[in-house]
Amino acid sequence: MSKSHILIIGAGPAGLTAGFEILQKTSSIPVILEASEIIGGISQTAEYKGNKIDIGGHRFFSKSDTVMKFWEQFFPTESGEVSPQKTDLVMLIRQRVSRIFYLRKFFAYPLSLSFQTLQNLGILNSISIFFSFLSAKIFPKSSEKSLEDFFINRFGKRLYKTFFKDYTEKVWGKKCTELSSEWGVQRIKGLSLLKAIWDAFLKFFPSDDQKSLHQKNKETSLIERFLYPKFGPGQFWEHLALQIEQRGGKIYMNEKVTHVINDDHHISAVITTNSKTGKQTRYEGDYLLSSMPLRELFSAFSTVPQETKKLAETLEYRDFFTVGVLLSALSIQQETKIVDHWIYIQEKDVQVGRIQIFNNWSPYLVKDPDKIWIGMEYFANEGDFLWQKSDEDLQKLACEELEKIGFAQRKDVEDTCIIRVPKAYPVYFGKGYESFSSLRSYLDTLQNLFCIGRNGMHRYNNQDHSMLSAIEAVKNIVSGKTEKHNIWQVNAENEYHEKK
Repeated sequence: MSKSHILIIGAGPAGLTAGFEILQKTSSIPVILEASEIIGGISQTAEYKGNKIDIGGHRFFSKSDTVMKFWEQFFPTESGEVSPQKTDLVMLIRQRVSRIFYLRKFFAYPLSLSFQTLQNLGILNSISIFFSFLSAKIFPKSSEKSLEDFFINRFGKRLYKTFFKDYTEKVWGKKCTELSSEWGVQRIKGLSLLKAIWDAFLKFFPSDDQKSLHQKNKETSLIERFLYPKFGPGQFWEHLALQIEQRGGKIYMNEKVTHVINDDHHISAVITTNSKTGKQTRYEGDYLLSSMPLRELFSAFSTVPQETKKLAETLEYRDFFTVGVLLSALSIQQETKIVDHWIYIQEKDVQVGRIQIFNNWSPYLVKDPDKIWIGMEYFANEGDFLWQKSDEDLQKLACEELEKIGFAQRKDVEDTCIIRVPKAYPVYFGKGYESFSSLRSYLDTLQNLFCIGRNGMHRYNNQDHSMLSAIEAVKNIVSGKTEKHNIWQVNAENEYHEKK
């Protein structure tokens, strides 16, 4: 390939992976255009007074050897020779600990048939759950039209209503009957109650595969061992951005793409508007790799059928914010002094969806090791009553709910902050998603456009899936391939890049 510019929209996992791959496999120069002033997208690490916040919690694991090797080439795994005390560029090894908080009690996650679980549920409820599960296995729903159908077929109606329904509806702001079963296929894939029980049984007989970080044979939701950068996920992506620039790549911050110049089959340029100066700049390139939200991409096209554009405008997103709360070390009650990385809050009487304990992800995320630094995660829609609350009101709400569920008292809160993330989750409902195949068909007619990443594909990808979509896109560029099926396959088929 002759030397040329390749334009990339977004400096998150997909965009940065694409930029590095282009430098490694072509003689082209990647030009990365990032709308914000932050590297890493939703995989960023925010900072407040020396305390770091992982937006959403990012385990570094993958069933893809390609992705694992990509991470490890920059950040070696901690060992006898590689110690986090000796170097900053290191992956910590973590054993996942997460639980569900329901009825003011803790339940193991993934769910297990432990004595503690049965005791918390009660004998009658446990028996009811068991027979409900048997009924779902004997008389499954013939077609899974909704996410509710998906959950019931795998866990039974009683367990679904106990542990899945309320939390899922809190996250998405929709009833499970209104959500597509496709969400379950993407996020839970082959997980079932039987697999969770079998996995719990195998823990008594640990194998080399269970101890390995390359856990290819485990369902994603059951994976326990993972890697984690010393200073959070953003540390890795900031380092990768530096590597790209040192190799000649260009990264421009605060450059929001507002216009994409295209005809029926080709994109020739994009126009950005600088969020600080208002200056517009035109960038030309032979290829465009886009991880910007599809709704915004369609709006930016200079030429697009009006009907297609209107359909894209109906694509929906779920927004997200984290309230960082700094606690005195003695503030959490003994029974809730926890080692979890995160806790799912299933309670109906509070709006918080999940709580992260950043000390347990990495002690280096917390400025003062004698303090407890947590993130209370809320899900909202831009413009709704929760999103429109002032930062002060949201911080007050978080402190009140923290006390309400018995984790800490308001007087023990030393400081708070808030991080808002719009369009954090592309959603699997609405007219735009239901007709997504027609949107994809139009995108595929633009031969030099490759949509990558979570928002670029409107798919609830993990960061390794976003990386794989970028890697596949660069392969297509190198080979001159304009057909995009291999990219759309990523995180769409159970076998793709996941099994041996």
